[in-house]
Amino acid sequence: MAFQTVFKRYELKYMLTLEQKEMILNEMSKYMVPDKYGRSTIRNIYYDDDSYRLIRRSIERPAYKEKLRVRSYDLASSDSTVFVELKKKFQKVVYKRRLALSEDNAMRWIGREEVPVADTQISREIDYFINFYGNLTPKVFLSYEREAFFDKNDGDFRITFDENILARTTDLSLCSPPYGTQILESGKVLMELKCSGSIPLWMVEILSKEKIYKTSFSKYGTAYETLIFPEIYIKNKETITNGRNI
Repeated sequence: MAFQTVFKRYELKYMLTLEQKEMILNEMSKYMVPDKYGRSTIRNIYYDDDSYRLIRRSIERPAYKEKLRVRSYDLASSDSTVFVELKKKFQKVVYKRRLALSEDNAMRWIGREEVPVADTQISREIDYFINFYGNLTPKVFLSYEREAFFDKNDGDFRITFDENILARTTDLSLCSPPYGTQILESGKVLMELKCSGSIPLWMVEILSKEKIYKTSFSKYGTAYETLIFPEIYIKNKETITNGRNI
């Protein structure tokens, strides 16, 4: 099966209520159809160094940021196809490169074990990224229920709705079932509009009529602020306290 490996597009995010989601689904039915995955549970493992350099920089909202993750669209096994994705954002444009590998090869390759990986421009880019940052390890497992749609007239416009976003910092395997801490408020839906150019006029009219505005929401960033940073803060506080008691 052929997979798209290179993406360049805008990704605009909106936080919806369940009622707003149903309204948009109804309105867009004339223009959009479900993609080949339909409704799926997407699983991701995000990589970072021990100082969480990548996500800390991303939270600062610089002009340029990048991240590395491995993604599956179903519960994986060691020989399942997963995607190693290098995602970059520069001046609001998202650039994504991805490589399809078996789950076992993907994990061992990122862990710097010798595995058979085709020598391509994308594999070289990902290799350079891993070697540049050094000692990248799995830090967060993120899963969510996604409904994805694309333009029925063969345009590149896509809409996704994400719900039940779960995060955890243990059991970091795509071969494990999705579970963890909810990082999206109950009753909320994250909608993303993805396109290489402008948003279709019919969608602009819906957003304007319903007063739905763009928002900023990073799944990995929210997981870091919700789960990881509080633990780091507590550990640092305990270290300082114990040092004073010596």
